[in-house]
Amino acid sequence: MSINIRNKEVLVKFGERLKAVRLQKGLTQEQLAYDAEIELSQVHRLEAGKTNATISTITSVAKALNMTISELFKGV
Repeated sequence: MSINIRNKEVLVKFGERLKAVRLQKGLTQEQLAYDAEIELSQVHRLEAGKTNATISTITSVAKALNMTISELFKGV
């Protein structure tokens, strides 16, 4: 399934934000995956803007980063 261009831009921006926050908090992709209880490959795809995360995944990632969903989406 292809992602339309408008959605692709949002996914890429979210991925960039996620990576920046993860690095700011000194976490590896592996640590984030473990803390969020998701697959490492999912973290990689999210940061690369290659997947459209579910609300459940976004909630888990935000909790693992000790932030709210709105904080995680800041600037996206």
